[in-house]
Order: sequence, then C-alpha cells, then structure tokens
Amino acid sequence: MTTEETTPIEKGSISIHTENIFPIIKKFLYSDHEIFLRELVSNAVDATQKLKQLSSFGEFTGELGDLKVTVSLDEEAKTITISDNGIGMTADEIKKYINQIAFSGASDFLEKYKDKTDDKGQIIGHFGLGFYSAFMVAERVDIVTKSYRDGSEGSDHSAVRWECDGSTEFSISPAEREERGSDVILHIAPDSEEFLSKDRLRGILDKYARFLPVPIWFDGQQINNTAPIWTKSPSDLTDEDYTNFYRELYPMSEEPLFWIHLNVDYPFNLTGILYFPRVKNELRFQREKIQLYSRQVFITDEVKDVVPDFLMMLHGVIDSPDIPLNVSRSFLQADSNVKKINGYITRKVADKLAELFNADRKAFEEKFDDIGLFIKYGILSDEKFWEKAKNFVLLKNTRGEFATLDEYRENVQANQTDKNDTLVMLYTTDSKQQDAYVASATRRGYDVLLMENVIDPHFINALEQKLEKVHFVRVDADTLDKLIDKGLNNESVLSEADSTKVKELFEQVLDNKTLNVSVEAQPTDELPVTITLPEFMRRMKEMSAMSGEQSFYGNFPMGYNVVVNANHPLTAKLLAETDEATQKTLVKQLYDLALLSQNMLTGSQLTAFVQRSVAQL
Repeated sequence: MTTEETTPIEKGSISIHTENIFPIIKKFLYSDHEIFLRELVSNAVDATQKLKQLSSFGEFTGELGDLKVTVSLDEEAKTITISDNGIGMTADEIKKYINQIAFSGASDFLEKYKDKTDDKGQIIGHFGLGFYSAFMVAERVDIVTKSYRDGSEGSDHSAVRWECDGSTEFSISPAEREERGSDVILHIAPDSEEFLSKDRLRGILDKYARFLPVPIWFDGQQINNTAPIWTKSPSDLTDEDYTNFYRELYPMSEEPLFWIHLNVDYPFNLTGILYFPRVKNELRFQREKIQLYSRQVFITDEVKDVVPDFLMMLHGVIDSPDIPLNVSRSFLQADSNVKKINGYITRKVADKLAELFNADRKAFEEKFDDIGLFIKYGILSDEKFWEKAKNFVLLKNTRGEFATLDEYRENVQANQTDKNDTLVMLYTTDSKQQDAYVASATRRGYDVLLMENVIDPHFINALEQKLEKVHFVRVDADTLDKLIDKGLNNESVLSEADSTKVKELFEQVLDNKTLNVSVEAQPTDELPVTITLPEFMRRMKEMSAMSGEQSFYGNFPMGYNVVVNANHPLTAKLLAETDEATQKTLVKQLYDLALLSQNMLTGSQLTAFVQRSVAQL
C-alpha cells in the first residue's frame, strides 16, 4: 500500500519545545552525521532485546524466531532501511515515543521492569532523541511498524505507518506488515547522498556495530560478532581466544605481551580486555587504541579520564553502561564513576604485573624492556600505583642484570655509599657514547645502570624523591673520585706549582670562558683529560628540552669541566716539552681526544684533529 493510497488516520504536531528541532539536531547535536546509523541500529537492537526479555518474563508467549536487524540500501530509490523483528509499536506507542521527544522508549521500559531486569540488561539506546538523528541525513523518514501485541489498542489495523518530512508535522496511517517489528525508512537528502554507498555504510557498521549482541545483516551477510570475548568468563577462554581477538582488533600489530581481563559489577559495571603491546623505548601516545563501548555499542576511541594516562598506550576494549555520556553519546562527562573506573583499572594493572613478577621472575625480566615504560610512567603519575610497583619495578645494569630497588641497594651499598652515607647510583644514558666512562667505573668495581629510556630523566628524579638517601649521577658527570665521594684524596705526582702551570696552559690554549679547567690526581690508567658536565646542569637542560619550555637553563651556556689527570704520563710529557708550539699542539690533541670520547668532536674541529694525528704518525 503506497503513501498516496492511504488515508491518514491522524495528523498532528510533534511535541517539542522549539519551533523546529531538526536544524538544531543536524548542526549541533551530533558532530558526525554518520552517527545516525549507530543510533537507528542500536534502537533496532533494543527492540529485539526488549522482546527477548518480555518472553523471559512470560509476557510474550509467541515464537521469538530468528531475531536480527537488517540494513538495506536502495540506491535507485535513494533510501536506507533499518528493519527489525522485535517488539514493534502500536499507534499510541508511536505517539508517545516518537512524537513526544521528551520520552524515551528505553528509559520507560527499564523503569517499568526495573525489578525484573538486572544491571546488565541489554537495552542500549534512547528511542526518542536518538531516533531523530535520522533527520541529519534524510529529508523524509517513514516508520512502518507492527506491535508484538498484534492489533491491540483497539485498532482495526495491526500495522501503522508514521511519516515526517523534517518539519514538526507528522501523519499516522494504516499500513501492511506481516511480521511484528519495525522498518525505519530514510529518504536520503541531496546533501547526504554520500551515504547511498554500500562501502560507506559497511564502513560505518564495521565501526559501530561489529560487536552488537543481535545479528546485524547487511548486503546479504551478518557483519557482527554477537558474543565478543570480553562478554565471556575468563575461565571459559584460552590464550588463543585472546590472541585471536587481538588480531581481529589490530590486524597489522605484533602479538601482545599479555593481557588483563576486566570484570566488575560493583560499584559500577565494567567489562573489557586490555592488552600490553610491544613498545620498547617509544613514548608515543596512540590515544586511539583503546575502544570504549556501552553495552557492545562502540562509542569512542578517546578514553581520556576513563583510562589512567600512563596506560593510554595499551590496546583493547572497555565496555561500561555506567560511563556518563552527553546527549549525543559522543563525549564523556565528569562523573564519580569515571574516577572509580580509572582507579579500578590502575589497581587491576598493578595486581596483574605483581602476579606476573611473582609467578615467573625470569619471564617478567624478559618482558621488562617493553613494559618498563608503562611501569615507570605509572610510578611518575600515580602514587597508589607506586605503592605496588615499587616491589616489581626493575633496574637494569650495563651487564644486562636486573634487580628490584631493594635488591639493588643491597648489591651496591657497600661500594657506592659516599661519606654522607648516601647511596650513589651511577647510570648511563648512552652506553656506547659513554663507553670510556662506563669502562672506567667497571674497572673500579662500580655498577652502572642503563637509563636509556626516554622517560628515565623523570624516573630518576622521582626515585630520588621517593627513596631515602639515594642520589643518581651520570657516569660522566664528574671524575669517579668525586662521584663516589668517600672523603679520600689520591696523591698527586705534581707539585702545586706544576698543577697551576698545567691549568694555566690549558686555559690559555682553549681560551673558552665556559670551560672550567682543573688538575686532579687520578689513577694512571684513566684518560689524560676528561670532559664532564655537572649532574644538576644536565638535568635542568634535559628537563627544559623535554618540556619544550624556555627557561634560564634552556638559554644558559653549558659549563663543561675539563679535568686534567695529574698522574697521567702525558701530563708529565706536556710539562717537559720546551717548544711552545709543540706544547700547544699537545694540549689541543689531548682536549680533542676527550671531546672525541664524548662524541662531541665534529666539523672543522674533527678535521683538524685528524690532520694533527696523521702528521704525528
């Protein structure tokens, strides 16, 4: 029966509080017009779920049949139809749930059956305002619906048609529909014909409907997984189930390290699976890797506040009906539940890491190069996480050995405690570039930590604040005798006058006011000249660079120390040289050797050094 052939049984105006709500919906309510399909498919799923629950309550005794939702495209007629065989509506229900926007079918249903449904009842949408998202893309919308009550409400017609052209006017007329359920028919507007494409619709359905709990059919095939693994009990799942689901979510990614299955029903409902990816030394916040769902409907991949910031690099899925969304379900809103969920996720991650550490220390160490970034960032950003993580965060030395904080203190305190009873932890940020300094420390029996992660400068600062009497110094921050200050002084072979002469000679030849030259007694197997940068100066410079902010230290010239080894044979050779030109050349050569050991010799200085070296062969 066509629209022209039917005589409307009723005409009227939609009950709203503005003359025309549709331009407002189209321009302001939803940021992305593709949302219309999410809303209408969600409503259709709701209709089928309601029927299943009525059946379980004994209020519907008919055959449920094959419950599903079908999305159809007619490119020639320029229509998109969303069909379901769910609860359907009578004429009175259309007037209540469609015409009076203030009502919501889902809300009304839950209120009526609140004592019979549990907190996990699968009622998704807001059949009211959400339905009107159809007018973002359609110039006319028809609903053909038949109630499961089959001709109740005293009507001679079991099915009705509702029509609206985007104004506040509507009409309701008799219709033909053999089965219960609803067809929502969108007559696509000229400015929205991009949606009259199978590929475009399939893309939207893959994004929003891939895990809906009712079969969704499009283009002759079911396109969704109705029972994703986060809805199942962990005891019913294998490792293969988890890895297969990860491949389904992220087809191009490496296998995950491990995962955490979230499942809580008090004081909020939350399920989900978080995967730890392989990240190595990359501090890249890919904030679109965790997907947020509400009752299996995709909402957003922007999960800030729900997930702790230090876990934003994780992958996976979180599903919660208790996360508050704005009216368009596009943005999270501030709420106490969000804070509780954030805290719960932090606790679950900490417990899982502690469990892995205690169960298999060796396997945990093998993963630490990947997971250390998460743990260190968590320690920096969350005090409650630190309370648990301090027992399993690991320090790694240049020999590749791991130790907990307590273990490491016990290992080195006898040899690396200064005269003030402070534990000195030596570290390197680049074991290759700083190899000469690492080798020197190792010869002296000192242990050197690897701190080559991009987050380590912040991590070091945090540990110094959290641990008692611990100080970190980079292995090239000064000479070893000063780094491990035990109040001892090595004996110099030079007289005070000779030391002064060497110092003045270097200052004259180098002629650089930012350099601080000193002559110190060191073992003869140390370098003749060492270049160091005070720890505090480097840290200020590094922190300023990482924050991207200008500061006093950001513009201040780096004040390097040039330490001449008084006991090295070449120092004695320098003093014994009587030719002034040769003496100056030797100073330059020794200084350039020190620069070279720090990878600081470049450009014309490097060229000159090579030429001098060749000339001396």
